[in-house]
Amino acid sequence: MTLRIKWLRIPEMVNTFKRGLKLPTRKHATEGKAVELVPSPGQVVIPVNQHFGAPNACLVKAGDRVRRGQKIAEGAGLMTVPVHASISGVVKKIEMRTQANNAEGLCVVIDAGDAGDAGEFMPALDPFSCSKEEALGRIREAGILGMGGAGFPSHVKLSPPPGKVIDVIIADGAECEPYLTTDEAVMTEKPHLLIRGLTIVMKITGVKRAVIGMEDNKKNLIPLMEREIRLNGEARNGNLDITVGLCRTRYPQGGEKMLITALTGREVPSGGLPMDAGCIVQNVGTLIAIAEAFDLGKPLIDRDLTVSGGACRTPKNIRAPIGALLSRMPVEFMDVDLEHTAKILFGGPMMGNAVPHLDIPIQKNTSGIILMTAAETLADPEGPCIRCARCIRSCSCRLSPVIMNDSLNAGDLDYAVTAGLLDCIECGSCTYVCPARIKLVQRFRVGKQRLRARQALEKAAAAQQVSGAGSQTAVQPAPGAASGRGA
Repeated sequence: MTLRIKWLRIPEMVNTFKRGLKLPTRKHATEGKAVELVPSPGQVVIPVNQHFGAPNACLVKAGDRVRRGQKIAEGAGLMTVPVHASISGVVKKIEMRTQANNAEGLCVVIDAGDAGDAGEFMPALDPFSCSKEEALGRIREAGILGMGGAGFPSHVKLSPPPGKVIDVIIADGAECEPYLTTDEAVMTEKPHLLIRGLTIVMKITGVKRAVIGMEDNKKNLIPLMEREIRLNGEARNGNLDITVGLCRTRYPQGGEKMLITALTGREVPSGGLPMDAGCIVQNVGTLIAIAEAFDLGKPLIDRDLTVSGGACRTPKNIRAPIGALLSRMPVEFMDVDLEHTAKILFGGPMMGNAVPHLDIPIQKNTSGIILMTAAETLADPEGPCIRCARCIRSCSCRLSPVIMNDSLNAGDLDYAVTAGLLDCIECGSCTYVCPARIKLVQRFRVGKQRLRARQALEKAAAAQQVSGAGSQTAVQPAPGAASGRGA
């Protein structure tokens, strides 16, 4: 039996990646604060689709009574995960609402009922005695997806295709975005669930080595992680190698490609995924949700997030039911200075989406809500590119944003792809350093949308051509049919 606990102390620390930015963290307002439970909301607005893949179908209708934890939407696709009621109550209506991505999506509106309702959870399941298929099925049934922001279904990530050899699991606790302190808070309060979830993932994948990655501004958590690794029975008895990897505080260190490079020295190939580098990366919040799904039978119905920014008078880390609206939280719990709110961001200030108002539901992948004053935002007009190459020097993916931007402006999608458009992780570093204030990330997002639209048209045209050829073949007489000869 071997249990190795190791970390890199600050004087020896070399873990990082090339390029990137040293940003002001602005975490002081919520750093070290415990997670506070949101008072029971009177209503939640739960988006039916919060994942990649085919859309879900509603399992409830207006007027139905639902219980907390009850499945209310589900789809049949591989990449789908179900959605559950986050409170007990009555379905008021099902309608289109604006979501965190600024798109209209189908939502189930639930009015709260009996606050004392215990809910409808699944029975507990022992992850170390059940089969791999049962374990992956539990993760899917719990509706668990990546909580770091991407929203990729966890059961898919934990079942790589044959031929992909995985030898390292990385727990992503870097939390490199300014303002956000949610991951730090949950690692402080639920280290036992983090290690439990990590050992469950190691059991499912058969991987014996795991690294908990965090930036050096969280180095105070190392003794806590070390203690939980020692106490965890599965880690002791399973001959597992769980270590803590400390990285320099650098943006975007929390990106899975950057974290893989910093902790393992490997590089995800162009167009590839972490599994192409022998790694699976899971956010620490996702690992905690996995532990709760097995031990408590609890689906993903609550979300820990940071609410901060200059226009928030009561910045804090909170635990809210999925679908909760910031606008409906009591003023004594969440006091927002609406008069001086210049921008509302869902997510961090670098990769988050600006939304038009506070009536946007919290989703499974909402890591924070940032309420910014005019002094915290920048709305300078764009100027001409001065070819300073700062965007190139700061790009953690080692791309050439200036060339990608020129290609998109010229309408040359193919050359933009050649220059690395699809490898861009949209971290915002290039936009941040651009002296001309060119909205580079927005251009790249639009470019990817244009590329997907073109590919969809090409696919539809090809399918139509095949269908037309098939119809033409079907109406042609078989050889010899006109003369009455048999086939």
